[in-house]
Amino acid sequence: MQDKRVSLAPMMDWTTPEFRFFARLFNRHIWLYSEMVSTSAILHGDRERLLKLDPSEHPAVLQLGGSDPAQLAQASRFGEQAGFDEINLNVGCPSDRVQHNRIGACLMAEPELVAELYLAMQGAIDIPVTIKHRIGIDDLQSYEDLARFVQIVSEAGCQHFIVHARIALLDGLSPKQNREVPPLRYDDVYRLKADFPELFIEINGGINQFEAAKEHLEHLDGVMIGRAFYHQPELMGQLCTLWGEPTPKASEVLEALYPYLDSWQKTTSVPLAVICRHFLGLFAGQPGSRKWRQDLSGKKQITIDDIRAAADHVLLNEPSNVSSNGA
Repeated sequence: MQDKRVSLAPMMDWTTPEFRFFARLFNRHIWLYSEMVSTSAILHGDRERLLKLDPSEHPAVLQLGGSDPAQLAQASRFGEQAGFDEINLNVGCPSDRVQHNRIGACLMAEPELVAELYLAMQGAIDIPVTIKHRIGIDDLQSYEDLARFVQIVSEAGCQHFIVHARIALLDGLSPKQNREVPPLRYDDVYRLKADFPELFIEINGGINQFEAAKEHLEHLDGVMIGRAFYHQPELMGQLCTLWGEPTPKASEVLEALYPYLDSWQKTTSVPLAVICRHFLGLFAGQPGSRKWRQDLSGKKQITIDDIRAAADHVLLNEPSNVSSNGA
């Protein structure tokens, strides 16, 4: 795994600092992505909140959305100053809202602009800039279109591409449908690596099992997983075995989480109940996991004692050991 990589995908409202801290407790090797943050939000909004980064999160990546070279350059500088290890440009989000702002997957139709954006960002910072994109959009669905996009952007100097192995249909499908309806075309991503062996190619889309991730890593440089990591965080732990490390037990993760929750209560006015949604998958697949979710959901106030009591119902049945291969 020395030259391979596993990443937590950027997900709006999900890969918050709170979930990223939680995710790190499962696996110290995976790269943690922020939510996508627009350049305008960073330049004109609550920058300190948007770029919040706990020291435990490293390696961590800030994903930016934008299409103005100067704004992206400045936002990248702020990201570097905040301590992120990489900056990623979103060229994959199919949302109508971001399209109207010339952000996301619509930029795949303008590879020359994406190359210009990359140059502006990389020229402004010392940490690497990467590109996350689809295999195609709308009328640009062929492998040749994908290869042309990567060729143009890589000629500007970009060496790392994260490829969501579905096209995005920007007119007619919702963002949710664009994650599910277009068929996965993993072979296109494999072919891309074969045609551009010098580039670091990471695959994203529909990967939700240990063996699937392991199989992709046989062909590619990295694997990015989103919703499966969020809803079944144990999968992050299972992937520790790729580095020759044991899968942490849920009880171990929970004990490591308590000091964070205690600090949260002492340093912020935001109730614990607000962030508990990020921990609902802790016991996914174990007896009692449904009650755990119920106990932490829909409450206005939750204390650490409440969390301990909810966990006790599950921990009584926690397996004494976990399979070393995640099967």
